[in-house]
Amino acid sequence: MQINITVPTELPNFTKSQLSLRNGQDRPEIWIAFQGLVYDMTTSKLWKNGKHYEHWAGQDLTSELADAPHTANVFEKFTPIGKLI
Repeated sequence: MQINITVPTELPNFTKSQLSLRNGQDRPEIWIAFQGLVYDMTTSKLWKNGKHYEHWAGQDLTSELADAPHTANVFEKFTPIGKLI
């Protein structure tokens, strides 16, 4: 399911290695990726210590959406901060 996200035209690129360091453990930032976009979840109350239920930050969670109790529309609440390359 594709979602309707307004993506700023100039977003920085992040590698999977850069994303993996923003897991709430190695650094205080809590980032996740979904459908090629990177989101900062640091201020989300649902992502304390880099964990959201059985999901861990610092990863591309696109393939895990099927197991989530919500749809991809949840990402419409967040602004992407970069692109996953």
